[in-house]
Amino acid sequence: MSTEDLITPSPAELGTEPGTALGTVLVTGGTGFLGSHTVARLVREGHRTRVTVRGPEQQATVLSALRQADVEPAGRLEFAVADLSDDRGWAQAMDGVSHVLHHASPFPFTPPETEEELIRPARDGALRVIAAARRAGVPRVVMTSSYAAVGYTLKPDDHYSELDWTDPQTPGLPAYHRSKVLAERAAWDDVQAHGDIELTVINPTGIFGPQLGDRPSASVGLVKAMLTGQMPLVPVMYFGVVDVRDVVDAHLRAMVHPKAAGERFIAVGGPAISFFDMAQILREHYPAAADLLPATELTVEQVREAARTDPALADAAALQGRIPVISNDKARSVLGWEPRDVRDTIVATAEGQIRLGLTLPDGS
Repeated sequence: MSTEDLITPSPAELGTEPGTALGTVLVTGGTGFLGSHTVARLVREGHRTRVTVRGPEQQATVLSALRQADVEPAGRLEFAVADLSDDRGWAQAMDGVSHVLHHASPFPFTPPETEEELIRPARDGALRVIAAARRAGVPRVVMTSSYAAVGYTLKPDDHYSELDWTDPQTPGLPAYHRSKVLAERAAWDDVQAHGDIELTVINPTGIFGPQLGDRPSASVGLVKAMLTGQMPLVPVMYFGVVDVRDVVDAHLRAMVHPKAAGERFIAVGGPAISFFDMAQILREHYPAAADLLPATELTVEQVREAARTDPALADAAALQGRIPVISNDKARSVLGWEPRDVRDTIVATAEGQIRLGLTLPDGS
């Protein structure tokens, strides 16, 4: 394995004692919101962890997140250069790996010019990771999909479980949601066609929680925008919430549980809430910020009309103000997974922003 493909931080940066409990765990997307929490937990618990990055400069992002998490890598962290859009580097990244957690997938903060900008790297990247893991003899890949691949083709009873799939041809379906469906479908089809490897998929709803790293995720940014008065009104939209730390836990359980092979698991913390519900939770915990929080909720009709010119409202328009009942029974019963309360997760998201310097009107 060349030093161009595998870059290990110096002992002066990270320490020297390796952890060997799980062998080497490969994490893709380690610079992202979920990935940074995954890497922090693996390293904290003593597991040797390898993170794929598109270029050596991204190492600093991962190391910064670990410092925020107060985690000392102590020789348990290394990096491999590999890109979802390129075959180069993946053989080296998989060398000696015992487990693979595939988080990486494009998530734009603004709508892409074409859907293929999202679909191709999501789908082809998943297939590339699975193929490389298969060639390296890795027994199982745990892939992060999304509730977007489950519950965006509306059902009359509004009840959703792992048996449900979003139809990628659903009218008005946002490009990101279509990319998640097509990527997950392609992964399952590939494993069924070729065998020789197990696949487990985690389908999280909206992921919230404390931020690691310098750039907030879209969900964390939403809470920050509410607390700083940037969202005076919100669309009517109900969605599942799950804590990022619980999504990590679901992945790690699925990585080793014998009964997780060949299964999908929805990760949701509890009953669906709306943007307005979220604002109310924040208002209860931060009364000094009450005047900054959203006080108006757009109706279904207003959302539908606004979405004609504002792509950011496509998600809300697609759900038509309906309240999904999203089951986490399978993750609880099979994996023994116990998520945090949704209200606690929303408050933890806000507290994380306050620790990073967000100042509320009362000076806190």
